[in-house]
Amino acid sequence: MSMIGKKVRLERIMNRETKRTIIIPMDHGLTVGPIKGLNPDEMAKTVNEIAWGGANAVLGHVGLPLYGHRGYGPDIGLIIHLSGGTILSPNPNKKVLINTVEDAIKFGADAVSIHVNIGDEDEAEMLADLGTVSRTCRNWGYPLLAMMYPRGAKIDDEHGVEFVKIAARVASELGADIVKTNYTGDIDSFKEVVKGTQCPVIIAGGPKSSGGIEELLRITKDSLIAGGSGIAYGRNIFQHKNPRKLVEALTKIIHENWEVNEVLREYKEII
Repeated sequence: MSMIGKKVRLERIMNRETKRTIIIPMDHGLTVGPIKGLNPDEMAKTVNEIAWGGANAVLGHVGLPLYGHRGYGPDIGLIIHLSGGTILSPNPNKKVLINTVEDAIKFGADAVSIHVNIGDEDEAEMLADLGTVSRTCRNWGYPLLAMMYPRGAKIDDEHGVEFVKIAARVASELGADIVKTNYTGDIDSFKEVVKGTQCPVIIAGGPKSSGGIEELLRITKDSLIAGGSGIAYGRNIFQHKNPRKLVEALTKIIHENWEVNEVLREYKEII
């Protein structure tokens, strides 16, 4: 029965036909405090707009469903983030468990997520936490998204394929259902990451794209060509002037296989 439960929940955060997903992380408030798009008076509106745009799920800490999730409009999947750390910490890359799978279930969430920085001096503790959460998710038939980033003394390029493919593989080895990681910069190198990972791989957006919306769309398209399963873009979405239209445009690429040039012609207002 637990496997049936997991399948049902996964279909709430991934498109059952395309097997792809558009997830909007909104967990930044714990790390950096109030920022544009995630101020208390903006949270519900932001969720509503991206839901109308066609996003599959939003992701955040418990403050999201408590104070800002689902105001009006269409339903949208909810992923509760279980780990965190602030920029004021002596080691901001160390993420500690701050919530449980059982608590996420009580909130009515569809999945949980956890963040691990591979290569960090505290990697061992974060890996142990990932293993613990993964086992609990299997017991409950609960989907697990693992955010896996190569960060540490041995990492000279957080987007380098030799590092990213290890970080992504670790997630699938420990039982994650979806892994979110960095895009490696081109189709061929990202193919290595996808082929080396047993579960679906989605790409992170990171800070707002310096190359603008066109670059964001092209990276999205290239990741899909390489075999990726979607995106998890935060600031690039909720700090955009028109989050709803930008999500609509990404939906065309991810779920309807539009070309970037087609999207740019149709959605001039997002540039």
